[in-house]
Amino acid sequence: MTKESKRNLSPKESERKAQFDVVCKTMEKEGYTKTDLTVGIIQANIFAIILMMPFAGIVIFLYRMKNPSGDFYFGAGFIWLFALFLFLIVVHEGIHGLTWSMFAKKHFHSIEFGVIWQALTPYCTCSEPLSKWQYIIGAAMPTLILGFALSAAAVCFGNPGMTALSVMMIFSGGGDGLIILKLLLHRTKGKTVVYYDHPYECGVVAFER
Repeated sequence: MTKESKRNLSPKESERKAQFDVVCKTMEKEGYTKTDLTVGIIQANIFAIILMMPFAGIVIFLYRMKNPSGDFYFGAGFIWLFALFLFLIVVHEGIHGLTWSMFAKKHFHSIEFGVIWQALTPYCTCSEPLSKWQYIIGAAMPTLILGFALSAAAVCFGNPGMTALSVMMIFSGGGDGLIILKLLLHRTKGKTVVYYDHPYECGVVAFER
């Protein structure tokens, strides 16, 4: 069973799929070999926890070192913390789009957003080809800003709510981290490599010639 058949695509996703199928056929006619570097939602969620746990542990350790009397009890404030987390998830996808739009020729016109409703997972996709490092920068930027930069500020100010939020955002970037890892481990054999963001799944497709 293919990834496409595991869930129903929205009309917009179906449109992007049709456009991407044309791109795939064109690239193959031009002598390119396709390599799928996408990850499933369940796989991404499981490995996200494993991959990002050391980073989250370092943040909590540094917070405890600098603020030994600080605690993480929020009471009713947890509701506001969770609401802010949901808002930052949307901001996370916006940072993806903003970063990739800087590399795309059509800029933000090449950026689209969507939601995988079965997993309640929002996503961002770029319809133009990107270089490996352009894709990696765009994939990493939300976690660098909302995870690591926010955690540095949280530790410095000794704010438990901000620290907890930064740890949550680090874990939310685990799927991006897994895709980046797959890109870095992918050994290209061709002289020319083009990377297309998958139009509705998590990850990227590489075309090599």
